[in-house]
Amino acid sequence: MAKIESFDVTTGVDLMEVENAVNQALKEISQRYDFKGAKTLLELRKADHLMVLEAPDDMKLKAMWEMLLGKLVRRKVPTKNCQLEPVQKAGGDRVRQEIKLVSGLDIEICRRIVKSIKEAKFKKAQAAIEGEKVRISGPSRDELQEVIAHLKQQDFGVELQFGNYRS
Repeated sequence: MAKIESFDVTTGVDLMEVENAVNQALKEISQRYDFKGAKTLLELRKADHLMVLEAPDDMKLKAMWEMLLGKLVRRKVPTKNCQLEPVQKAGGDRVRQEIKLVSGLDIEICRRIVKSIKEAKFKKAQAAIEGEKVRISGPSRDELQEVIAHLKQQDFGVELQFGNYRS
């Protein structure tokens, strides 16, 4: 009997790195001249996987996001996993924007991954949805590496991570 090799496809962000990026952005905001006297809010809600930005106007909100984005990129946080919600009016003349941090694949993305693998017609690779991840298995390690290369070429709207290799 041939041994079966497998790996998992998932996504997520390191919340500690996100927290460090938020703290660095807060420090930069407090030191910038164009933000002096402006009431701004930048917070990370770890339990909700959410970042909240609040500023007096759209221009400052956009500047805060660009600052935070730069910090996230430097800390190697996948920015594809940051889903921006529409800008909302907060109290008074203030504006607020929420940014969802994607952790775990939703069922639609899992289905698209499985469909992509089936359409590519890999000979013996099997894909199975297991909660918030997709497990790919097959007897050939080379074919599994081809599956990984195929998935890296596709755009599923999130940064895919490959791990939990088993043989």
